Amino acid sequence: MPNARTRTVAAVAAMLVAAVTAGCKAEAATDGPPAGSTPSTAPTSSAPTTPSAPPSPTPSEAASESESESESAEPSEKPSPSPSTQTPAPKVLMAPGAKGEQVRELQARLAQIGWFDDKPTGTYGPVTTASVKGFQGKRGLPVTGSTDTVTWQRLLGMTTKPTRAELDGKDVNKPKAKLDPRCTKGRVMCISKTTRTLSWMIDGKVLSTMDVRFGSQYTPTREGVFNVGWKSRDHVSTIYDTPMPYAMFFSGGQAVHYSSDFAARGYNGASHGCVNVRDKGAIAALFDQVRTGDKVVVYW
Repeated sequence: MPNARTRTVAAVAAMLVAAVTAGCKAEAATDGPPAGSTPSTAPTSSAPTTPSAPPSPTPSEAASESESESESAEPSEKPSPSPSTQTPAPKVLMAPGAKGEQVRELQARLAQIGWFDDKPTGTYGPVTTASVKGFQGKRGLPVTGSTDTVTWQRLLGMTTKPTRAELDGKDVNKPKAKLDPRCTKGRVMCISKTTRTLSWMIDGKVLSTMDVRFGSQYTPTREGVFNVGWKSRDHVSTIYDTPMPYAMFFSGGQAVHYSSDFAARGYNGASHGCVNVRDKGAIAALFDQVRTGDKVVVYW
């Protein structure tokens, strides 16, 4: 029967055999690998793993993603401007149907720059409406036919205060045309679209001035510096089959000539691009003075 020493040795041996067979090492639990050890990158098990669901974004991450999407995506529709940011429409001072002294002044001022070809009446009728529309259109203003504050201020800046004779239709005080610098040398027909006048000049001196009208917005009179190419006293248009007496051609088919329609209807009509003169005696005298090659300047 084994003694006590023999039993102790046998017990210790049994414990050693059990530890080697398990393949583990007892260590204290820590938050990281033991000092001096190299972590293995290989998986500890060959069994397939099931991927876990991606973590839900934190509130701050969700907000960041939402902002990123809103910056890159185009809005479905443009936001309407705030009423406070819209420019208010100019105040209407006179409109069709109005009557009074201010309307009479409006008509007299329009007459000064060739837009009203009638006697001032103080009544805002169809002729006045058409004149205001023409004035607005030539200056890039909204063509309404009503005289708002913008239209009125533009007209005041281009005209002078009408005299009593002008308000009564007995006289028209047309302001002198602001001469283009290109008109000051040589023999020139200096034509201003602003004042609707043609000034015949030689070496900077104005010898005569006459009323003119121009083409419509669809057949505009060209602007610039030209020369008289040829003259035709009794010319008839081959395109429109209309008389063009005392024609002085300066740009293709555009010419300065007398217009019986201008004489009859005034500024209610328009040419097909030519410069119409309504004073037959004035254009006849000008025709005799102008030579082929003389300069023509058309400007605002």
